Amino acid sequence: MNMEQKPRKFWPPLIGGIGLGIALLGMFVVTGHGLGAYGFYKRIIVWIGDDVASQWTQANAYLSTSLGKGHPLDFWISWEVLGIAFGSLVGSLVARRFRFKIERGSGISINSRLLLAIFGGMLSGFGAALARGCTSGLGLSGAATLSVAAFLFLMGFFIAGLITARITRKVW
Repeated sequence: MNMEQKPRKFWPPLIGGIGLGIALLGMFVVTGHGLGAYGFYKRIIVWIGDDVASQWTQANAYLSTSLGKGHPLDFWISWEVLGIAFGSLVGSLVARRFRFKIERGSGISINSRLLLAIFGGMLSGFGAALARGCTSGLGLSGAATLSVAAFLFLMGFFIAGLITARITRKVW
């Protein structure tokens, strides 16, 4: 790899945090909503569920509340999530950091890492449904509006993360 292809350094965390704060403020000003992602995934699940298993989706008390509200692309949150994906791709290309890679420690196989990632993602999605928001929607946007629930959620989120890191540290 020559000098021109060397990846750029990561931004300092303070600059990243300020950028995230500006993005959050921009979302409140432009859309009237904060940041979030979980609502997009729920709408996708409802949309697919209505096509694939309509009776089951209609009978599901949690999913049925979102039925008949339109296509997922009719909602601001869908465009936010698609913008995040596109912006991440562009950012990784500009910083010359784009590559297909499965991050893992030496003590874990690729298959085990993928299974743990899928399990963790499902667990996080379930938690987001219980909390009625994800880390960005409930945590960032809720904390920005000084919601007590957001601060309780963030404390629980960080405590759970510390416990999980302690349990899985030998894998990495």
